[in-house]
Amino acid sequence: MARKLDGKDIELLKKLAPECSDLECSSSGVNFKSILPPVANHFSKDISDFSHRLESLSEKELEYLLDLIKGGRESLGCLRPDYVMAFQEIVARRAGDEQAGEIIKIYTANDICE
Repeated sequence: MARKLDGKDIELLKKLAPECSDLECSSSGVNFKSILPPVANHFSKDISDFSHRLESLSEKELEYLLDLIKGGRESLGCLRPDYVMAFQEIVARRAGDEQAGEIIKIYTANDICE
């Protein structure tokens, strides 16, 4: 799942975390390779803040993010389970239970943090 973020990914990351000025993880010194883990682990104050940030996504942006996850290009492995559940709840409400179920299956099938 590790990848180089493209322009669209960076735009989405900066929408979710406008305070993100550098694409490098402060703890590892490696460039971010996904969108959700840095938002959850570096920029969100707590789960409520994380959820609030995700609510700002348009339907098109949420679908893009879901496509990345389902295509194996966006990692959920670095997210704590409670953050995945918060994301899953938003997906269920906005994209349906089937999509939300896929997110949980992907998360539980791959626990590697990339």
